[in-house]
Amino acid sequence: MSTHFDNLANHLLVALPSLTDSAFARSVALICQHDDNGAMGVVVNQPSEYTLGEVLSQMEIDTGDERLRAVPVLNGGPVHTGRGFVIHDDARDWDSSLAVGQGLYLTTSRDILEAMARGDGPRNALVTLGCAGWGAGQLEQELAEDSWLTVPADPVVLFDAPLDERWQLAASRIGVDLFRLAGYSGHA
Repeated sequence: MSTHFDNLANHLLVALPSLTDSAFARSVALICQHDDNGAMGVVVNQPSEYTLGEVLSQMEIDTGDERLRAVPVLNGGPVHTGRGFVIHDDARDWDSSLAVGQGLYLTTSRDILEAMARGDGPRNALVTLGCAGWGAGQLEQELAEDSWLTVPADPVVLFDAPLDERWQLAASRIGVDLFRLAGYSGHA
């Protein structure tokens, strides 16, 4: 039996106030892949305890760019927390990339971090540790339970907005003010 769903790749999931799971409360996640087998994405508004400089140093990648070294690395989700994921807008042929859609890419290879350290990386990039994953039908169930809003991916939300403003800004893209919603959900 096949279940119909809209492909949510290249969309943002915005946690509704009723979603209290500590890994996803007030989070915004970019869905990078979505098919009959499930979905994969990265949270784009939760800082980790690491800076990009610390991650590059641990990987023995040198950079003299102090601004780059100070960039926060994000908690991308509770899956593969020791693995790095780079969301960016650069179509170059990196070793391991997935086209998310409309000029957005997910790269998991070292070469992009080396290019960033040399000053030859993508114009816009987010680095996360970990990702989020949903099994077959799981994301659709969470959407049916009113845990998430879906919003088309927006480069301003992803790359320009301060981390602490992304949750409300993403929802506002479809006219929703999250601060006016009750902390619970239900069906009439």
